[in-house]
Amino acid sequence: MNLGVYIQVPFCQSRCTYCNFHTGVVTRDRYEPYAGAICREIEFSELAEGSTADTVYFGGGTPSLLDPALLARIMDTLRRATSAQLTEVTLEADPETISPQKAAAWLAAGFNRISLGAQSFHDGELQTAGRMHRREDVYRAVESLRAAGFRNISMDLIAGLPHQTRESWESSVAQLVRLLPEHVSIYMLEIDEDSRLGREALSGGSRYNAEAIPDDDAMADFYDHAAARLATAGYDHYEISNWGLPGRHSQHNLKYWRREPYLGLGAGAHSFNGSQRWANVHEPDRYVTLIERGGSAREQLANVFPPDALSEEFFLGLRQLEGIDFERIEREYDREPWMHDRLATLRQRIDQLRSDGFMEVDGPRLRIAPGRLTVSNEIFVQLLS
Repeated sequence: MNLGVYIQVPFCQSRCTYCNFHTGVVTRDRYEPYAGAICREIEFSELAEGSTADTVYFGGGTPSLLDPALLARIMDTLRRATSAQLTEVTLEADPETISPQKAAAWLAAGFNRISLGAQSFHDGELQTAGRMHRREDVYRAVESLRAAGFRNISMDLIAGLPHQTRESWESSVAQLVRLLPEHVSIYMLEIDEDSRLGREALSGGSRYNAEAIPDDDAMADFYDHAAARLATAGYDHYEISNWGLPGRHSQHNLKYWRREPYLGLGAGAHSFNGSQRWANVHEPDRYVTLIERGGSAREQLANVFPPDALSEEFFLGLRQLEGIDFERIEREYDREPWMHDRLATLRQRIDQLRSDGFMEVDGPRLRIAPGRLTVSNEIFVQLLS
């Protein structure tokens, strides 16, 4: 089975109020040493030991801030390290960082898919969220990417930004559909203590326009509207937050939900080999120092034991609209006597969730009921706690 390769670029021009990732704003002179460390890590990774890869995803942060020559250098190193054909190579990009020259250079370097962080088509919402781009930047970015030859563009929207209304949300969805990206991600705003906006909202404060966040019912309504509008436009809803035109599902991200192996490179990147999960150190300067010294940047190595793997089968697999093959899971995990009781408990909880209309069964497949996707986290808690 081919690996997915994820490359983390934890640098941004500014920090969005809702961001809960390990990213930061740094000077440009730190980009080249970081890219060099990525190349060294590739050369001493599983890829250099004979593993192969078919998908690559540059995430962040804002990978499009790196000079195209640095991105091309990383891609060249990857190609030398793997004999597999790279069928899907994605670069996350913010609209204001895209130019015709960059788009052409990215395509020449081997990127064939761009994930565009639009988030909203309303300047007031973007400004409040701390985004650097504006509506017109999204249109210019798509024009540059299409002119360069990109035929696989993904675009993101966030439901629940401060001051967002039903009218502004419907307008954003309509403008996105008009641009007809091949792939769409709709994320509901996360309220947690790991972001400035989240901390302010949880404490009842008003900074970052926290008091103007739409309530949960409004966010669910926004999500349902987007799902209906995208279905009408011909998009296939294949994962809770993701839609694709025929043949345009994210092949890289499907590896996560299917528990297939992937290798993370860069500061804070995570990896999975089927039986273990690990992560690199989060601080970019420390990551570079460790790699340059010829050492490993890995930390947080953990074995995935059968009970944990079983839970992952559900909370990752059930994110897919097609659901999971429950009969296959029973066969694989009921081999040990001490797993029998765990599976019996899961069957009871599934029966209750089905009775309450939260889950449904189609032959061997188990899935979340289509009308209950906005409460998937609550379903996972009830199923797995």
